Amino acid sequence: MKGILFAAAAGMFITLQGVANSRIGAAIGTWQAAALTQLTGFVAALLLLGLFRRSAGTGLRGVKPLYLTGGAMGAVIVFSNVQAIHAVGITIAAAVLLIAQLSLTFLIDGRGWFGVVKQTMSLPQFLGIAMMISGVLILRV
Repeated sequence: MKGILFAAAAGMFITLQGVANSRIGAAIGTWQAAALTQLTGFVAALLLLGLFRRSAGTGLRGVKPLYLTGGAMGAVIVFSNVQAIHAVGITIAAAVLLIAQLSLTFLIDGRGWFGVVKQTMSLPQFLGIAMMISGVLILRV
């Protein structure tokens, strides 16, 4: 249950962040909005780290260099999300984002990439994605 609540919170905050970033981007520029978002996220994460953990940076040497690119991916995520919201609106942008995210997770899970335990994907999972795509097409009408 805890995981479901965190996932729901993340989904809501992603949507709120997308709207905020869209407004910031309209005022100062999209890459500027991405930089500001990453900076404020960094500061917030450092503050929370200091509040909840006493040993910052332990185990960092054990992280594969590829995974350290996550922050750079975050900047691309913010930029892409702002552009999508400006082009198609928050509802379609969020729906397509979710479909793209689930499609890639199917590949990652199904092939066991990045060290995740390989999962078997079956017809119900693919039907779920197809239904989501149909939903987006209906929303676009």
